[in-house]
Amino acid sequence: MRTLGVLPGKGDTTMDFGRRAFIRRASNTGVVALLVGNGFLKPGAARAALWNKPAFDATTLQEALGKIVDGPLAKSANVNIVAPEIAENGAVVPVGVVATQENIEAIAILCEKNPHPLAAIFEIPPGTLADVKTRVKMAESANIVVLVRASGTFHMAVKEIKITRGGCGG
Repeated sequence: MRTLGVLPGKGDTTMDFGRRAFIRRASNTGVVALLVGNGFLKPGAARAALWNKPAFDATTLQEALGKIVDGPLAKSANVNIVAPEIAENGAVVPVGVVATQENIEAIAILCEKNPHPLAAIFEIPPGTLADVKTRVKMAESANIVVLVRASGTFHMAVKEIKITRGGCGG
């Protein structure tokens, strides 16, 4: 068995590699190496293959948090969610996060009542201002939960957003 990290360098999720899975992953790695070697793919883009699939496949907020967080979690005043209190269309809700802690490593955005709560994970390079923006789909009015990993510890912020028209099939 081999383990894959939840967020790069943090936590473990055990995954059994069968023969077919091994062959599939080996051939995928060969294709990515060929594309990188010939300049068609930048090495940073190749890292997308290492994304946290179990966390994105989670169907509840608690399950997603369990796949991301591997230590204590506390609310923080240093994490600011920039999003409207009321969004007319749940299909395109703008969400921004500004975090002011030192040594920020990653930011995750989750939508509490969505069928798959984890909307995005951003890796923050060292020395970079932690200010990210994206648009998320929200099935209904719910809390947006933001996790920030800084210096190996997790910080959280929560903001309720009311949706007038759902974006996940509603």
